[in-house]
Amino acid sequence: MKLLKIVTKDVIRRKKRVLYATLGVAIGAMTVIGILTIARAGETRIQDQLEKYGPNLIIMPAISNLDMRLGDLSLGTLSVGDNYIPEQYLPEIRRIADTEIKKALNITDTGNIATVAPKLYTSTRVNGISVMLVGVEPQEEIVIKAWWRIRSGDYLERDDQALIGDTAAQVLQLKVGDSIKLNDRENVTVAGILESSGSADDYQIFVPLSTLQAAFNKEGLVSSVDVRALCTGCPVEVIADAVNNSLPGIRAVAVKQVAATEMGMLERVNSFMLALAGVTLAVGLFAVINTMIASVNERIKDIGIMRALGASRNQIVKIFAYEAVIIGILGGISGYGLGTLLAYLAGPVIFEGTQIKLIAMFFPLSLSLATAIAIVATTYPALRATRIKVADSFRSL
Repeated sequence: MKLLKIVTKDVIRRKKRVLYATLGVAIGAMTVIGILTIARAGETRIQDQLEKYGPNLIIMPAISNLDMRLGDLSLGTLSVGDNYIPEQYLPEIRRIADTEIKKALNITDTGNIATVAPKLYTSTRVNGISVMLVGVEPQEEIVIKAWWRIRSGDYLERDDQALIGDTAAQVLQLKVGDSIKLNDRENVTVAGILESSGSADDYQIFVPLSTLQAAFNKEGLVSSVDVRALCTGCPVEVIADAVNNSLPGIRAVAVKQVAATEMGMLERVNSFMLALAGVTLAVGLFAVINTMIASVNERIKDIGIMRALGASRNQIVKIFAYEAVIIGILGGISGYGLGTLLAYLAGPVIFEGTQIKLIAMFFPLSLSLATAIAIVATTYPALRATRIKVADSFRSL
């Protein structure tokens, strides 16, 4: 306890030099915590996309030219107006999906497992503004897009109704009960308006598939098909291969494959960022070493007096070790706070749309890392201090 009191008083007396050492440790911890927080947020964003944006599988025409996205995940392209999937393919797609899932999971139930949600895309002008119309099967679509919430009105219940995205409703100045003219023959009434989801749905108008097909003479045709199975370990890639091999003129894309590619890119970026963090840690380490060496040089007289009074080499080392722990704790606390702030500022810039959250489990990591840096940095100066001879210390007076 006496040694700890001595160290505490010395830290207060030499607070400027301790501050420099703490800053070096804090910068190293800040960089690592900031990068780890950003990386965790990036991984969470991709996982959220998989959960939030519904399908396990997207089926499109084989030749396509319109970008298809699920939130921030690009799923390829889709041609609207020229290339379609025959609606008669839907039962076969469902059969393939159910068969592969039951085979993989040893399910004997004869009921349907997969949700197959076809879509027909076309554009029209509403109130003089071009907007995307999406024909859907209401019951299947609500399963695929379980995150949908109705801001006002109700969900689609009749063939002459429409559901509008939040942004589209504002731009087109539409409200529940308003009529939308699809063409010269078909009108639909706004049944409900969706809450904003931050996806392309905000900008679209959804109507029953049969209504859109009839209005634009597209009976028996769909633009894409979403397939979702609510099961862990569903053989999505196997289903995609089976669909591609069984049905001509279409292309099935497993969302997991797209996400795996993006996760791979994220891991490479994270590795590069962690390498930079390693350089920062090294710089911080040498900064602390230099500070502690200077501290030893300043305290030659004090160390000599302690040795003359009977202090052992082990006690001298303990003094520097206690000081290192104090610097490490202060640096760890500061590094965690600064690292989280860095993540809040830089995260959305590095990974667009990423939401940064405070990660409590990184706090002990920051403390441990900062303390380890401080102890390692103090080892050489402490050993150097133990070699100081009493005679040399008095010569410095």
